Amino acid sequence: MSVAVTVRPESLLLRHPSNPILSSKDWPYSINSVFNAGATLMPDGSTLLLCRVEDRRGLSHLCAARSRNGVDHWQIDPQPTLMPNPQEYPEEIWGIEDPRLTFVPELQQFAVTYTSYSRGGPGVSLALTKDFRAFERYGVIMPPDDKDSALLPRKIGGYWALIHRPMTPLGSHMWISYSPDLRHWGRHRLMLEARRGAWWDANKIGLSPPPIETSRGWLVLYHGVRHTPSGCLYRLGLALFDLENPEKCLLRGDSWIFGPEAEYERNGDVNDVVFPCGYTMNADKDTLNIYYGAADSSIALARASVNALLTWLDANGGFERRRDQDR
Repeated sequence: MSVAVTVRPESLLLRHPSNPILSSKDWPYSINSVFNAGATLMPDGSTLLLCRVEDRRGLSHLCAARSRNGVDHWQIDPQPTLMPNPQEYPEEIWGIEDPRLTFVPELQQFAVTYTSYSRGGPGVSLALTKDFRAFERYGVIMPPDDKDSALLPRKIGGYWALIHRPMTPLGSHMWISYSPDLRHWGRHRLMLEARRGAWWDANKIGLSPPPIETSRGWLVLYHGVRHTPSGCLYRLGLALFDLENPEKCLLRGDSWIFGPEAEYERNGDVNDVVFPCGYTMNADKDTLNIYYGAADSSIALARASVNALLTWLDANGGFERRRDQDR
């Protein structure tokens, strides 16, 4: 089958020459590693990363790093920004991980969704903050086994919408759920299925950064996990969803667009992992700064163009056709 390609996938996400931009040696207190950071622009134009920090026990907490240009001269909180609180939130007894940040204009606050890890497995927790110094915790909103979550920045049909990735007997797929108040969730809908067989995204997928709202739909970067004889291989793909009905997939790329290649992505605490949890967008409304965990050991930066991602998806995307062939 011939495939029209107008943009080469290896040119879609370009690694920053300063990578990795943050690692344990940058931290003001003793840690094992830092990775998987949520990202946002603050009102003063600076970049804030809310980083997953793994301590030397193996438990994770969240710590904020701030930069004027989003690349260097990071100002890192001298103490953890958000620590697990298992006394009040027992679902956090084994740590909190992998935050995604969404600014919600209606609330004039940032929504932080993160993985709370307990004896029951990983669940989805939510907190709201105005300044990343004080947080209003909502606790667990999706019970184990569930993770890879982000809140959409506006209501859909009068309801808040949350993308997440529950583990089910049928596999690890992306779902979307709705809530009137951010506390009570229902109307759960399957959003995107992991493919089957030898596909790069067979068996296990999940949301990477929060969805990017474009005039054509919600542009989603998602990760697929391929099981190989030497371990799991994490890579990124693209999909596009309807703006007012985000459970409806409009396009899905057949091939992956970004995978572990650099030494800092291939070798670390967990080899062969690129795992974005956050992005910021430049004033041109096209340039994306994508922050990703590299081999569960550091934070790296790649730049991309929204227009280029959509152009590639137009040339290399399908959905219902591919699902029919998988069955």
